[in-house]
Amino acid sequence: MTKAAILSIHTGRAAPLGPDRVQSAFVKHAVAGPVKVTFSGVQGDEQADLSVHGGPDKAVYGYAAGHYAAWRAEFPGNAALFVPGGVGENLAISGLDESMIHVGDVHAIGTALLQACQPRQPCFKFALRFDNNRLPKAMVRSGRSGWYYRVLQEGIITPGDAVKLHDRPNPDFPFSRLVALIYHGEVKAGELERMAEMSGLAAQWQQHARESLEKK
Repeated sequence: MTKAAILSIHTGRAAPLGPDRVQSAFVKHAVAGPVKVTFSGVQGDEQADLSVHGGPDKAVYGYAAGHYAAWRAEFPGNAALFVPGGVGENLAISGLDESMIHVGDVHAIGTALLQACQPRQPCFKFALRFDNNRLPKAMVRSGRSGWYYRVLQEGIITPGDAVKLHDRPNPDFPFSRLVALIYHGEVKAGELERMAEMSGLAAQWQQHARESLEKK
């Protein structure tokens, strides 16, 4: 079994994106490291719209580098951009994907501790970056969403660092199951109750589960 590791680290600065020149830090560039990870995210990275990006539950965006081959095959016209860092991730990670990582997993990377707490919800800026309006829905459909980390312990990370499992509070709840429930299925009351109290799940998804329970 391939060990999970940081393939590359990426940061970006807010800049105009697309024909309407929307401010976005979607475009990321690889950094050699070592890089400090703080409670706010990877040092040197920015978020243009803090109302929907950034914050403690979206501090660091991780993505399975193994997905890029599938993206290139599905969207050959955009193949040149489907490379590590291409979907706006901070950490391109080899040897790990949504079926292998569980909600609330705590990963030791370098001297930092990061907790995977929610999947990505792709927005229109994904389409702007690739000039392809089909991409946000394709990410949802495919389940290749990536995951956001909250930072439990600040530290230093470097490309090549191993991604080591430090804790797994929800061993029966991989991200693939969460994404399927959120995007593709009717969530039953029992699952909503579980999500409302799930250790490590982002606060917004816990609140969403509680609100959905009240409507049932």
